[in-house]
Amino acid sequence: MMLLGFILILLAYFAGSLSSAVLVCRVMGLPDPRTEGSGNPGATNVLRLGGKRAAAVTLAADILKGVLPVLLARLLTDAPVILAGAALAAFLGHLYPVFFQFQGGKGVATALGGVLGLAPVVALAMILTWMTMAITFRYSSLSALTTALLAPFYMFWLVAEPTYVAAIAAISVMTIWRHRSNLRRLVSGAEGKIGARS
Repeated sequence: MMLLGFILILLAYFAGSLSSAVLVCRVMGLPDPRTEGSGNPGATNVLRLGGKRAAAVTLAADILKGVLPVLLARLLTDAPVILAGAALAAFLGHLYPVFFQFQGGKGVATALGGVLGLAPVVALAMILTWMTMAITFRYSSLSALTTALLAPFYMFWLVAEPTYVAAIAAISVMTIWRHRSNLRRLVSGAEGKIGARS
């Protein structure tokens, strides 16, 4: 079981390390999202650089690389620590991708994918939270930060599996840390809104 868990978690990290934003931009002939726009290899920056289609493909791929490793693990074991470890490893792969000089994104979509594999009802609560904040305030970063803050409470309330709660709490802390520059811009009023031209 330990060997199986190690292999599944390692595979999850490798899956997370596939930078969807960079790959999509290369295929579509767009600028490298690590050096253009906000410099973040994520769907929001791809939206700025290449429009809705490129962003949608990036978003879908980032979610899939979070959910698929967890679903693969679920086919082979029901051990919560392995399932949670796979979700966390995929998220860490996105943040620190071994295939892209460890220069990754902020992990929001990949985190959502991991949670979708662990507990779909929690993922639904996260989506509704993000959408509510985005429609109300039109800040992608504020939506992500609010969702990250609430996600561990959703997991505790709706599922109450301690290992899952611990994993998503760790993911939330790292998500907030990765958004620290956005937080500073929100406080100063310099953060760009969804749909605004950069």
